[in-house]
Amino acid sequence: MPHIGAGNAKLAAVIAEAGMSHAEVARAFVRVAQEMNAMEFSGVGRSHVSHWVAGSKPSGRAPGLLCEALSRKLGRVVTLDEIGLPAPPLSSRDMLGWRVDTLAALTELGRVDVDAERRRVLSTAAYSLAALTLPGGRWWEQMAARGQARGAAGGKMVGRGDVDAVRDMASLFSRVDQRRGGGHARLAVVQYLTSDVASFLCGRYADDALRRDMFTAASELSYLAGWMAFDNGEHNVAQHYFNVSVKLAAEAENPAMAGHVLRAMAHQAIDLGHHKHSLNLASASMDTQRYKAAAPRERALLGVVYARALAVNGETQQAARALLHAEDDLAAASDGDDEPGRVFFFGEASLAHETACALRDTGDLAGAAKQFRRSVKTRKASSFTRTHAVTLGYMGAIQARQGEIEEACATWSRALDAMDGVRSGRTRQVAAEMRSLLAPYKRRSIRAVQDVDTRAKNYLSSFA
Repeated sequence: MPHIGAGNAKLAAVIAEAGMSHAEVARAFVRVAQEMNAMEFSGVGRSHVSHWVAGSKPSGRAPGLLCEALSRKLGRVVTLDEIGLPAPPLSSRDMLGWRVDTLAALTELGRVDVDAERRRVLSTAAYSLAALTLPGGRWWEQMAARGQARGAAGGKMVGRGDVDAVRDMASLFSRVDQRRGGGHARLAVVQYLTSDVASFLCGRYADDALRRDMFTAASELSYLAGWMAFDNGEHNVAQHYFNVSVKLAAEAENPAMAGHVLRAMAHQAIDLGHHKHSLNLASASMDTQRYKAAAPRERALLGVVYARALAVNGETQQAARALLHAEDDLAAASDGDDEPGRVFFFGEASLAHETACALRDTGDLAGAAKQFRRSVKTRKASSFTRTHAVTLGYMGAIQARQGEIEEACATWSRALDAMDGVRSGRTRQVAAEMRSLLAPYKRRSIRAVQDVDTRAKNYLSSFA
């Protein structure tokens, strides 16, 4: 090893920890570059590594490839900071690239998200429509091969108990989200995902089935981080976690998990008004392989969001058929199904809520009101408080549009009761819509109007 002087002592220390010569680092680097189609780096050799240790700076994608090569050898995530290389300027477009390494993207995203200033930059960046264009079939095959290669890397041994622990944490945080909204505990999810779980992803496994299970569990946790950000109105942040979740599902060779995330991305696109993109994503979630691999309950979830995407695109008859199909799928679900824990929330109440949204978007307000009432009646509000509040809010909006303002106020009052302790961008949006729809009535001295408007104003001010 050359005398490094004022060179990169951090990189030298990590290479020494890995017990690798510069030639071995170069060979590991090239293997990673070939896997990631970074063929411009296929000629990297021992002398390049020696120059980097001496203080020269690798360029382009090379720093990330170097981190990945060292991570595989050490069995943990090696960051740019750890090897003495500056992180590149935050670029949402770069981080969302489908060719960006999964674990590199996850690590960088976690570093950004737990830093208040960098998170502010990320959360205010634009939601990317370009990133909604999904890669082709060859990409999925390459990701599966990449996942298999990770399982052969060094690192600590990962067992079945570790997988179960990640699933338990995902279940715990999911239930908090359902009750309290995405504004509670999301950073705790991120910290667990990017520390403990990321180290598992760099580990060794007794067999590939166990590795796939861990990557699926990690995908579920990344999806949850994205869903919580989406619920809290942090749409660009959500998009990044959904992107990582899809990559993890692809490396896990789990088409049902990939469909689950694509469904969430479609839901987000619907809410943001990107209707054509929402239909493309929902259609991808219903791809034959993904749909067939899903349990009946998850098929119903995929199908009802697909119906919503059809509805906002004016495909009324197709949306109606998709809704009926989703009802049939949910009816086919039973307690004996080997269904994943991620669909625990989806039942009759959720199906009715999404059906109501689809009917509302096709202009069938009476049908929408009926389905919202069904959702409210069948939901266990104490466990699914956030969505219960949103459903009541949407139902009140339908009643207001039908001219039933006092009935709307009674419904909205119940919604505001449920919002107590909920931190959610969707509940904030509901409260803002209440005030907008009540504005024409505020001069009529209707006591219920004044009370609901004041309560909605107070709820919104608590987030200012």
